[in-house]
Amino acid sequence: MPATASSAKAPRPDRDSVTTIRADGSRFFLHPADSRGRWISLRRTSAWVLIGIYLLLPWIPVNGHPAVFLDVAQRRFHLFGATLAFQDTWLLFFLITGLGFSLYFVTALLGRVWCGWACPQTVFLEHVYRRIERVIEGDAVARRRLDQAPWTSGKIFKRGAKQVAFVVASALVAHLFLSYFVSLPQLWTMMHEAPREHWSAFVFTGIFTAALYFNFAWFREQLCLIICPYGRLQSVLVDDHTLAIGYDTTRGEPRGKVGPPDAGACIDCNRCVQVCPTGIDIRQGLQIECIACAACVDACDEVMTKLERPKGLVRYDSQAGFTGGRTRWFRPRIVIYGILLAVGASVATWAVSGVRPANFGITRMLGAPYFIETTSIRNQYLVRVVNKRDVAARFLLTLESDGVPATMIGMEGTVEVGPLAEVVRPLIVETPRAGFPGMFPIRIKATDEAGTFSIVREIEFVGPDRAVAGGVAP
Repeated sequence: MPATASSAKAPRPDRDSVTTIRADGSRFFLHPADSRGRWISLRRTSAWVLIGIYLLLPWIPVNGHPAVFLDVAQRRFHLFGATLAFQDTWLLFFLITGLGFSLYFVTALLGRVWCGWACPQTVFLEHVYRRIERVIEGDAVARRRLDQAPWTSGKIFKRGAKQVAFVVASALVAHLFLSYFVSLPQLWTMMHEAPREHWSAFVFTGIFTAALYFNFAWFREQLCLIICPYGRLQSVLVDDHTLAIGYDTTRGEPRGKVGPPDAGACIDCNRCVQVCPTGIDIRQGLQIECIACAACVDACDEVMTKLERPKGLVRYDSQAGFTGGRTRWFRPRIVIYGILLAVGASVATWAVSGVRPANFGITRMLGAPYFIETTSIRNQYLVRVVNKRDVAARFLLTLESDGVPATMIGMEGTVEVGPLAEVVRPLIVETPRAGFPGMFPIRIKATDEAGTFSIVREIEFVGPDRAVAGGVAP
């Protein structure tokens, strides 16, 4: 049955509610019109560059591994030639905080440029899934007409073909995402074997495919409007000098048709509303639903060009610029965010520079903290040596005890560790019972055979008080 006129009518954009929800609470599906112009061309180029990077990273070998390979099974993370062990995951703190401060800095300076230009939700929705939809069902007018048309064989074929294409696209993205964790050769092997042989990977891919399909085929802009908190954060990150997309009310108002001398430049064609992927009217001011995609800028410029009027009625500018003032790029929040970002980057660089191609740890074994022999006192430790490199490595362990006589038993000579492997062995440290000074620190140094680096770990050697250690009853 065709949709009724009331159900097909689009809600009028306002600042109190989102356009995608009708007055009765039902969902209104947006069909943004195509726009042409310099900004959409730049966004499309940027999107395909980002998609290309995402597609190519698992294919590009660096030091024998993909450029980005998060090998969870082996607890190794290969990032552009550097290999991090699971013990190095504390470095993620710098990555997460760095991304946060970068987002704060960019938002305070350029507004929601991330949302409109680089967010995976926008990139894949606008430049993959909606492109598929346009190819199969036509432009925005044709899609709206198809929504209201009865279910004929033609409509069933188009809708079915679109959904199949969405599922295929979602499955491809899900499989490629899995390759970041298992590598492409292993993924190819998994795909040629029965699902029960790799049931966890099969279930993960199925769930991820379903989630992508649900998001990009149905949920769409609701993720930005309802779930993503970034739009709500912008109110505390931006100010009157932040670059944003806006409408020049001084020049555009009062709106009117072409001809009247007292009318503004805006002819109220609603073209800016028709191309908006979140369904807002940019003429109502800055709104949290705006993702700064610049589709309305291109649409308005196209209309102004046809009317032989200057472009820029809707444009990138600051609130200060729209009111006739001058945009100040350097201001307190920019300086503060910039300083925090620079400090974080410096600390992160220092932390990453300290990462070694091996890891070395020593812990006290469970049980008694020390053992008293006839002539000596001994402590028992557990030593773990992790080799992060793709080739076997040899390490020499040495003991330092600040002048206190102590010997090491259990790991004499060199210790060979296989490629991307680890060795765990017990280590005994003994010191003479006579003249025992009490608890003292010892340092175990692990040096690679070539002598290019060494790792030192310090731990306490514990024992009884001096009277017991000397053989005298307490």
